[in-house]
Amino acid sequence: MENVLIRRLKIEDAEDITRIHAAITQAPVKIDYKRVIKERVGKADEASYVAEVNGKVVGYMISYIFYGGFGIEDSAWIAMFGIDPKFMGQGIGQELSKEIFSFYKEKGVKSIYTSVRWDSTDILSFFKTLGFDRSNFINLRKTLD
Repeated sequence: MENVLIRRLKIEDAEDITRIHAAITQAPVKIDYKRVIKERVGKADEASYVAEVNGKVVGYMISYIFYGGFGIEDSAWIAMFGIDPKFMGQGIGQELSKEIFSFYKEKGVKSIYTSVRWDSTDILSFFKTLGFDRSNFINLRKTLD
């Protein structure tokens, strides 16, 4: 897609990210993106980006470094990702991913992980096209009463 600008995430992007999240899920957004962004912005060893088309934020990818634990080496994690439904399928997610991959490769990170619901076939398919595959880890959950 032409005229796509990939740039670092800023606190001012919280409202646009919330709008995109709501458009994707068609539900009220419970995540405080302003708080999430404040935790991520300004960390020299972490990368989070937005995609703009004609000055409008149309996608985001928020990532962080995980410094080991439970047998996993230092790695990057894509924690949050979304593309405005009107702009899906136009390569914007791939552009965001390229920027993230390049950033972490320069930092010497060897692996990037993400978690995807097993029944979210569209997002699972997207990450597979980027070269992601199953890892040696599974997510475990305990519901607290």
